[in-house]
Amino acid sequence: MNHTQLLGRPGNALLGLLLALGLIIGGWILGAQIKATRLSDRYVTVKGLVELKVKSDLAIWPISYKEAGDDLSLLYTKTEANRKTILQFLAEQGIQSSEIELGLLRVVDTQANEYGTGVRAPHRYIVEQQITVRTPRVDQVAAAAQKTMLLLQKGIALSSNPGQGGVAYKFTGLNSIKPDMITEATRNARAAADRFASDSGSKVGAIRQASQGVFSILAADQGSEGGESGPGEFAAESSLMKTVRIVTTVQYYLEK
Repeated sequence: MNHTQLLGRPGNALLGLLLALGLIIGGWILGAQIKATRLSDRYVTVKGLVELKVKSDLAIWPISYKEAGDDLSLLYTKTEANRKTILQFLAEQGIQSSEIELGLLRVVDTQANEYGTGVRAPHRYIVEQQITVRTPRVDQVAAAAQKTMLLLQKGIALSSNPGQGGVAYKFTGLNSIKPDMITEATRNARAAADRFASDSGSKVGAIRQASQGVFSILAADQGSEGGESGPGEFAAESSLMKTVRIVTTVQYYLEK
C-alpha cells in the first residue's frame, strides 16, 4: 500500500458521508413535499351565516294623482286644489315642507296620438302630478300612509304608477354594520369547520380560500327560513323592518 492510497481513504469516507447526508436531506425534502401535497388535498368548505334585524332609516313615499276632462283650464284649477289638499293633509300628519318634493305637472292630450286605435277616449285631457315625501322619519310616514282614506273622502283618488307600491323603505346604514357582520360570519364558519374536523379526527389548519359573499337586505320575515326565494325586492322595500343577511364561504386545510 503506497502513500497515495493512504491519503485517498479519508477522502472517500468524506465523499460517502456527504453522499449519505445528501440522500437524507433529499429524502426529507421529498417527504415534506409529498406531505404538503397530501395536505393540499385535505380541506373542508364551510359557510358562515349571519342575519341582523334592522329598522329602515329612509322613507320614500310617491303620491300620484290625476284629473281627466275636456276643459284644460278647469283641470288646472282642480289639480291645484288637489295639490293644496294633499299638502295640507301631509302637514297635519307632521310631514315637514322640507321633506316634500313637488313633481312636474304632466298633461296628456289623448287626441294627439296619431297612432291611436281609433277608440275615442272619454276625456281629451289627463293632468297628472306627483308629490314625493322623502324623510328619515320613517314612523311618521308609516302612520300617515295609513290615513290616505281621508284624501279619498275629499274626492282625491291616488293613483299607483307601475313599479310603485306605496311607501318604499330603505336602510342606508349597511356600511356601518358590514365589518362586524363579516367578522361574525367568519367566526361561525370557523366553528363549523372545527365541528367537522372534530368529528373526522382532524384539526383545522390555515385558510385555503375565502369568499365574503354578497350582503342581502330582505323583508323582516325573509330570513334563513325563507332564504332568497321569498316575495323579492318589492317586499323588502315595503317592509319597515328588514333582515340584513351575509353568507361567507371559507375553505380550511385539515391536518392530522
